[in-house]
Amino acid sequence: MRADMYRSKQLGAITLLGVALLAPGCAKGKNQTQPQSPTVKPEASQSANQTVFGQAAPPMATPPVLAGTPDIAALVEKVQPVVVNITTSSSVPTPKMVDPFEFFFGPNGQHPMLPGMRPPGPRSPGSEGPAMQQRRALGTGFVIDSAGYVVTNNHVIDGADEVSVRLADDHSYAATVVGRDERLDVALLHFEGASGLPAAVLGDSDALRVGEYVVAMGNPFGLGHTVTMGIVSAKDRTIGAGPYDDFIQTDASINPGNSGGPLFNLRGEIVGINTAIHAQGQGIGFAIPINMVRDAVLQLKQTGHVSRGKLGIVFQPVNDDLAKAMGLDRPRGALITEVEPGGPAARAGLKTGDLIVDVDGDEVAPSSELPRLIASNAPGSSVHLKYLRDGHERTATVTLDALESDDKGIGRAPKGGAAPSSKFGLSMTPNPGGGVQVTDVTGAVAGKLTRGDVIEQVNGVQVSTPAQVVSGISNAKKSGRPALVKVRRGDHILFVAIDPTE
Repeated sequence: MRADMYRSKQLGAITLLGVALLAPGCAKGKNQTQPQSPTVKPEASQSANQTVFGQAAPPMATPPVLAGTPDIAALVEKVQPVVVNITTSSSVPTPKMVDPFEFFFGPNGQHPMLPGMRPPGPRSPGSEGPAMQQRRALGTGFVIDSAGYVVTNNHVIDGADEVSVRLADDHSYAATVVGRDERLDVALLHFEGASGLPAAVLGDSDALRVGEYVVAMGNPFGLGHTVTMGIVSAKDRTIGAGPYDDFIQTDASINPGNSGGPLFNLRGEIVGINTAIHAQGQGIGFAIPINMVRDAVLQLKQTGHVSRGKLGIVFQPVNDDLAKAMGLDRPRGALITEVEPGGPAARAGLKTGDLIVDVDGDEVAPSSELPRLIASNAPGSSVHLKYLRDGHERTATVTLDALESDDKGIGRAPKGGAAPSSKFGLSMTPNPGGGVQVTDVTGAVAGKLTRGDVIEQVNGVQVSTPAQVVSGISNAKKSGRPALVKVRRGDHILFVAIDPTE
């Protein structure tokens, strides 16, 4: 995750502040007399007009819910039994104390400046290896199956030696990790010994509307079964959390320890898994849409891991400049920058520079939709793609390979080419390995190209001399749109749009 985001898993602590309460009947001053408590007959305690400290009090009753307002209390009473608190324990190295002998004589017991000199006596205890200590951490989960299966975030149990769950009735059970999916940040736990467990009801996160009320439940800072309420602030948020970056944003309060907990709609259905918070903001939390989790949890229960399809490309998003250079009416699609040799996309005939705009009838807009659309298909299945090549729409049927745990499979090209330019300036030299190397840039082109870039194509035409680059960019003026330039930057390919008129 980016630096301005952090996962909400940590051991919380609360300090209770001492407060002196002045109760009725306590002397306030030396000369003050205290009022006499009224005599109340035993039967008076049953009266609707019971008196308290001499004043009439109304009968105690639950206030009615105002018409048109949600009955959150009834909702909480209904769903609270499915929410569990999670505690993990893991072994971590004990913070190392400063060893004076190491400080003066080095880690090998020999003074770095005075060879042969060693400290007197044996080395300090524990210097042979780091000492270990137990670290506890907190999180949240929810019962997905009455047989004792619990869903939570993967980062809640990552690296844990022991995991325990505590139900709403305060009974605790040791749990085992059935499976986990690092890409989606989801884990499935199982525990035994409890009977009559309720199971959560899953809703439809796609049907959520911005502004809709939602309720979060969790274990923030160890304060188990805490309830907060808010609205859906936004949908389809990208926060840099991985290849399937698609979050529900909510202002329902989420804090460290809420990770893995449920986000409910007002029907008591789980629509998201609370996962992250914004480090610099208040009321900005993020939940994984439950529709992204359904199939993954089923696979975790059956096999302990999640299988996904792989397309075998690297792509970059299309910005306004690129859309204009490619003759698009608006930014859309995923622009292929690299194709895995022998991979699914290569076998189907896709090439660098193709623009994927549709997968099985679903538009790829924005480009971040592509990984999710591909990953929702199993290895060996086929997907139907629509893509643009040289401005013409084409179709392809691609049979997907399996996405391995250490395989990118489908990814984004490095950032570059997004800054607008206001002046064209470029110094180049022929590149010995092919193409034209950029030796210097001036003006706003520096926001798109950098020294060391190798220009391989201009508007789909291979170039090998600076003159060809200049000619290709200049000729783009006739078409009334920027030149589309293919660039190799290090080990990656990207496209930039250069307007010769700017």
